[in-house]
Amino acid sequence: MTAHDHNENTRCGYVSIIGLPNAGKSTLVNALVGTKVSIVSRKVQTTRTRVLGICQHEAAQIVLIDTPGIFAPKKTLEKAMVNAALGSVEDADVVIHLVDATGKNPLQSAQGIIEKLPARKPCVLALNKTDAMAKDKLLGLAAAFNDAFAYTQTFMISALKSQGLKDIIPYLASEMPQGPWLFPEDEISDMPMRMLAAEITREKIFIQLHDELPYAAMVETEKWDERDDGSIMIEQVITVQRDSQKAIVLGKGGSQIKLIGQYARQELEEILECRVHLKLFVRVEKDWSEKSEHYRMMGLDFPD
Repeated sequence: MTAHDHNENTRCGYVSIIGLPNAGKSTLVNALVGTKVSIVSRKVQTTRTRVLGICQHEAAQIVLIDTPGIFAPKKTLEKAMVNAALGSVEDADVVIHLVDATGKNPLQSAQGIIEKLPARKPCVLALNKTDAMAKDKLLGLAAAFNDAFAYTQTFMISALKSQGLKDIIPYLASEMPQGPWLFPEDEISDMPMRMLAAEITREKIFIQLHDELPYAAMVETEKWDERDDGSIMIEQVITVQRDSQKAIVLGKGGSQIKLIGQYARQELEEILECRVHLKLFVRVEKDWSEKSEHYRMMGLDFPD
């Protein structure tokens, strides 16, 4: 089946996954798609752009939009991220409100998101990390959320352990509007490989340095060269805001950047199924997060 088939039985639509930072949105997208399309780290707010993950169920193609966590934004970059998340709700056919069931006061914390849920389209409540909770407590939490908003369906899942997901996919497939598939059958994301490669390196930076480095790092893939021997040479620039941050990324004698490069290269080789040569450079640009051209590169609109 191609993206252009106008088979009257096919369905295709968009599902927006929204929630607080660290609710597990990227983990859920990756689990539903069955492979990595979105970066995952312990540090909140690692998703900056809307990542499209694509999964199929029978005659339905489900296009998943992973969004930045919704929070009260202060900085320019934060405003752009929240605008992207809320914009994806308008574009979607179904909205999944993902909640970390183990979080502190989940209902109270989610109030701001519940107020923004659209009343005119299916909104699903997905309580995540439920493997770590007592059943009676879970049922009480589900009831409280359903009192606060008329969700069309409630699922109890563990995105990390892929538990409870087999019920979500058929449900989403049944809610997709009839129409041709938008993407080829074998496509799992619309994110260009150069951008995914940059995201993977950025994830490794966060995993290695999540205590020392706030959201001050941007990664760009500047060179992508496919060589005759089947390997790929990738050059990336890590931009930070201060010399002290550059020193942190480099580490003593370059030890930290070597480690970041090693982990990123291993993962890229798994995804690309070929040998990867990865070169990383670090530069300081004090106000990069205030420049609109960097937002376009990350697929975000520069906020007014």
